[in-house]
Order: sequence, then C-alpha cells, then structure tokens
Amino acid sequence: MNAIEFRDVSKSYPIYEAPSDRLKELLTLNRARYHRDFWALRAVSFDVKRGETFCIIGENGSGKSTLLQIVAGILKPSSGDAVTNGRVAALLELGSGFNPEFSGKENVYLNAAILGLSTAEIDARYRDIEAFAEIGEFIDQPVKTYSSGMTVRLAFSVAIHVDPDVLLVDEALAVGDIYFRQRCMRKVHELRQRGVTILFVSHAIGDVKAIGDRTMWLDGGSIREIGETEAVVSKYLAYMVEKDSQFLELGRAEGKAAPSAASMAPELVTTIPNVDHRHGDGRAEIIGIAVTGPDGRGVHLLEPGSQIVVRISARAKEAVHSPNVGFMLRNHLGVDFAGTNTLREGHQLAEMWPGDTVTVDFHLTLPELYPGAFSFSPAVADGNLAHYKMCDWIDNAVTLQMGHGEGQIYGYLHLPCRVEVNGRLG
Repeated sequence: MNAIEFRDVSKSYPIYEAPSDRLKELLTLNRARYHRDFWALRAVSFDVKRGETFCIIGENGSGKSTLLQIVAGILKPSSGDAVTNGRVAALLELGSGFNPEFSGKENVYLNAAILGLSTAEIDARYRDIEAFAEIGEFIDQPVKTYSSGMTVRLAFSVAIHVDPDVLLVDEALAVGDIYFRQRCMRKVHELRQRGVTILFVSHAIGDVKAIGDRTMWLDGGSIREIGETEAVVSKYLAYMVEKDSQFLELGRAEGKAAPSAASMAPELVTTIPNVDHRHGDGRAEIIGIAVTGPDGRGVHLLEPGSQIVVRISARAKEAVHSPNVGFMLRNHLGVDFAGTNTLREGHQLAEMWPGDTVTVDFHLTLPELYPGAFSFSPAVADGNLAHYKMCDWIDNAVTLQMGHGEGQIYGYLHLPCRVEVNGRLG
C-alpha cells in the first residue's frame, strides 16, 4: 500500500472581480455565474511509497502548497481522488493550527490531541518537544508574543514528536536560523531512516538534492517532470536559467536592460537591479553593482570554478575620510555566506569629497557551492575594519543561481582536497 495516492486530482478556486459579485451569485442560488475559475492543480497523478522522501519543486504559484493541503486533508479536490494512509503531521503555513491566545504548552497539547495522541502520550513526550524547540520560558507565554522563528521551532518540534506516518514540510523552515535549520535537517534524515514518509516542498535546491529520493516539478498546476531527483532538478534549473535569459533579452529589446560593465565608460556602474532594504548615514552611496565575467559581460548563472568580477561604484555626498567598499554574499535563506571589502584585501582607498566617485572590481574564483540562489549586498563605509560608520548598505542588490559542478556537493561546498593513499606492505 502506498502512503499517498493521487489520481487525476484537480483543484479550482472561484475568482470574483468584486466582493459584491460573490453576494450576487449567492442571491441567485448559484444559478447565475459571477466568477471565473482559477485551477491551482490540473489532473495531477502520482504515488508516494511508504518510507519515501518525495520532494516537490516549482515556481511560486505552481500549486505546491495547494497539493500539500490536499494531502493533509485541509482541502478537498474539485475532482479526482486523493488518498493518504496513516497519521499525517504537517508543517505548512507558519503557525498554522496554533491558537495565538493559548500558551505554547497549551498549543502542544491541543495539536497533539488533534493528531490522535492521548494526554498520557503527550505527557510522555512533552519534555522532548520542549527541549527540541528551545524557546525557554516562552513555552508558557501566549503564541501571539512569539517571533516567527520561535513559532516554527515549536511547530516543527510538535510535528516530529507525534510519531507521524507521513510528514509534510513546506517552506516554513526557511524562517529559522541556520542552527535550527541544521537540527531540523538532521531530524528529517533521522525520520527517513526510521521509515517515515516525507513530502518536502522547498526552493532550496541543495536541500532537495540532499534528501529527495524522487522529485516532482509542478508548473502552472500540472506535472512538468517526475522522477529521480538529480535529473528533475537539473531540468528545472536549466528551465529557470533559460527563462531568466529570455527575460533579459526582452528587457534589452525594450531598452531596459542594465548595461554591461564593459560597455560603461569610464568603468562606472550606474544600475542597481534590486533593493530589498537600504541603510546608512548617507554620506556616500552605492550607485551601481554588476556581476560579470572577465570579459565584462554580465553573467546569469554562477558556475563553480569560474572567474567572475563583482564591480561596485560609489559616490560621496559629503567628506569620507577612509572609504571602504565591499559586499556580502548571502545564500537563499538570507544567511551571510561570505564577504570581503577593500580594506580586508589590503587596499586603502583615497579620501573622497562631495561628488567624487570610485569603482572597485573584486576578481573572484567561485568555489564549488551547492546549487542554490546567492545574492550580493554591496556597501560603502567610512573607517577601519574595527571601527567604522556605515554610509550605505543595500540588501540583495543582485541575485544569481549557482549552477551544477561536475561532482556531488556534500553539505554547502566542496573543499579543495588532495588525496594520498598509502598502501601497507607485507
């Protein structure tokens, strides 16, 4: 018997152009139609074997979360048959199933009881749940006072301690800090070894490759590919790179593309692709950033072992006596992965006065990193490495996907290594 079976499952939602249209439709007893159907899933069929780790990837809006909610029994399909065998523990939307007015402890007992555990069984597991969540005295405080990270800690701890037959994990883990994510992933591996069936939805391709036995790629509510994880992930990444290239080509045709570093004179970058957040005292500002190859052409995919140039331009608005330009590289979880700056690399920039500009090229050889998304956050500061004032910092100005290297990446990166094998004589 399979743990999960989907047969031609479709799910639609009514979309109303105005709130009053819903009322009009109700007043006609649904004889008149004032809505259009949005199909989140279309004729999806697949099986998940018991003890299998089945990953689901796809762009936002492809139907991943809807599918998990059907598996969990939260939603009913509009057509088709969906069967889930065994106790299901779901970590879907952040804090879903928690009453914000109840304390963490009360929510533990409530959620575990809903999943079929008796009070005695919950008593026996409560200390383990509390210890894994590591939220301290907040366990006795109302959940509405929790941070997003604390909420997901408690939710994940409950989900893994109720002895589920099927564990559903959506992107909720992305809000956790790196320490907690590592513990969660170790726990997922432990559950795999115990034979728990896991449905794992994530944009973190590195995690998918690390744990997935099989992977399904959803695109617009339909199955695009399903099969061995490495093959499906490779096709998905290739598709995303091609889509990004088409977007850039369209931008060029419309005259909106950022000029390459090589085409700018005199070596000044004046385009910032994205600004998630910006802070600093404003005495100097980042006016542009570009990630290019050695030939000055913009890169759209980071290739392990390749040479890239991170070019950053800054302009002074007031006097900056000891300017320092640099960047931070972040992974898909927003974790600061690596970074550098001119002072760290032994370059003291000249004093800048209002109107002065400076362009710095950082020449990098990329290590073999796991195939995730990485962002570059440029900054300019005034001072030394120990004492400085931030003039301008831009979060996630450029985001690029890391491509696949020739070998498997275990963990986050492959360390350059020389192996010697010494045979024993006699």
